[in-house]
Amino acid sequence: MTEFFRLPEFDHDMKRLSKDFRSLEEDLGTFTVALSARIPAGLTGIVQIANLGMDDSDPVFKVRKFRCRSLKGRGSNSGLRVIYAFDPAMDSITFIEIYFKGKQENEDRERILLYMKSLNRE
Repeated sequence: MTEFFRLPEFDHDMKRLSKDFRSLEEDLGTFTVALSARIPAGLTGIVQIANLGMDDSDPVFKVRKFRCRSLKGRGSNSGLRVIYAFDPAMDSITFIEIYFKGKQENEDRERILLYMKSLNRE
């Protein structure tokens, strides 16, 4: 069974975004159930982040089609993005970042690289 972890920074992002998107925590729970059934990128709208300059043993993915009920009527491409790393050896997923495209254009690559370095996978 897949284990899910969150970086403290991810929890901070969730707390901040939950003020604007009340259903976010529940929507993330629904997403984790779907993701655990189709790891690592079996769901549509998920792409692997390239050019991180690191080993791909723990690939990092961007969820472009994250459904949030608080964004009802705007579609799944409406703007919330989730960044996560998949560790096939441990069968685990670590949520690294969540952001709203209306306030932040791209993922925080520095955060991703710091996470990867913390795994000693340089």
